[in-house]
Amino acid sequence: MFHLDFNRPCHVHFIGIGGISMSGLAEILMDRGFTVSGSDNTLSPLTERLSAHGARVSGQQKAANIKPDIDLVVYSAAIHDDNPELKEALMRKIPTISRAELLGALMKNYDIPIAVAGTHGKTTTTSMLAHILLEADTDPTISVGGVLKAIGGNVRIGASDYFLMEACEYTNSFLHFFPKVAVILNIDEDHLDFFKDLADIRHSFHRFADLLPEDGTLVIGGEIPYLKEITQGLKCRVVTFGRQADDNYFADDFFFDDDGHAEYTFYHNREYVTRVRLSVTGTHNITNSLAALAVSQELGIPLEDSLTGLAAFTGTTRRMEYKGTVNGINIIDDYAHHPTEINATLSTARHYAHRELWCIFQPHTYTRTKALFDEFTQALSKADHVILPEIYAARETDTLGMSSALLADALNERGVNAYYIPEFEEIENFVLSHCQENDLLITMGAGNVVKIADDLTQE
Repeated sequence: MFHLDFNRPCHVHFIGIGGISMSGLAEILMDRGFTVSGSDNTLSPLTERLSAHGARVSGQQKAANIKPDIDLVVYSAAIHDDNPELKEALMRKIPTISRAELLGALMKNYDIPIAVAGTHGKTTTTSMLAHILLEADTDPTISVGGVLKAIGGNVRIGASDYFLMEACEYTNSFLHFFPKVAVILNIDEDHLDFFKDLADIRHSFHRFADLLPEDGTLVIGGEIPYLKEITQGLKCRVVTFGRQADDNYFADDFFFDDDGHAEYTFYHNREYVTRVRLSVTGTHNITNSLAALAVSQELGIPLEDSLTGLAAFTGTTRRMEYKGTVNGINIIDDYAHHPTEINATLSTARHYAHRELWCIFQPHTYTRTKALFDEFTQALSKADHVILPEIYAARETDTLGMSSALLADALNERGVNAYYIPEFEEIENFVLSHCQENDLLITMGAGNVVKIADDLTQE
């Protein structure tokens, strides 16, 4: 692996610099005195921000962008072997590493790197922890997979030894990391275009946990099935969190106020600690906050700071984000794209005052839709009405014969009022003519379905 030393800045070139994670990493390096250049086929406010801070950014990926003074080339997961810049870098024998490998190299420059992993809830839990660390004046460096209002974006550059980040399991990216504290929120079937099955996924999470050193700490969900398979043989300290009294940190006596905000009693090793109040909704966020609290207590963060930080967290973009009201229809957007997440989001929506619940769900990738087809229909059945645009292909092409129309048919067979409407404009017109005052409408998915919510609320 390329040794990245903050005390010896060099020139780093990013292929795909416009991505939310890549741009954040580029910004961290620039703050440390590194020379940064990069390219992306689509320029955006993120690339404009980097350019304003001195990065050289090209809107076209071409071999000529690889200059002789470049010391390291970093590429995102979307970059393939035939990319002209990657090919040129390899020909020039310039060291090349993936985004995940760069994250791992960055972590080695901090004494307290914290990595938050899990199939669901990574961004929210990382954001909750960010609020806690900020409240405690730890001056952390933060890299989160969504826009967090508290830091004005997806990255914050601090001067302390704390480095907080998400750890994604896709393509085993998190196996390149070097955490001192790690969180595993949950383990579920996902990314089956890469993993063989759930057993393969669990094996990767075990390998991730095994990265922790002897003086490290694993904070892991106690409700993960066959937990000992994940924790056996680890050399680090292991603590659990959850909703069972056997967990080291657990929650009980749940309550939701009129706005759906959660409240619970917090215990540590069966002893009462305090009452916790959140400014977000859903039982899943009780679990996320427990993980954040467990980490903060293991780090020795004052409890008062932890509670204040959690109470200040009101959510991130695309996580039950209120977008506006149109014709008396309340519109929310959410990133949920896995059946477990959909179930949590729609269950949470039931806490909101509404007449009927509408869900515009954009399936994400053909492989995920096919592999979890029955689970999708079951989770979406929590809505009164479901509208399905075309599947968001992302990195795939349709070789599986899967479509949103099939999902709509399956939902209708279950008695759910489901519609297959391919185009966004058609959906927007349909919503305006069919939804009624006091209905709750959720746009949902990991693709570009948020555009519908934005279009409706801007009309």
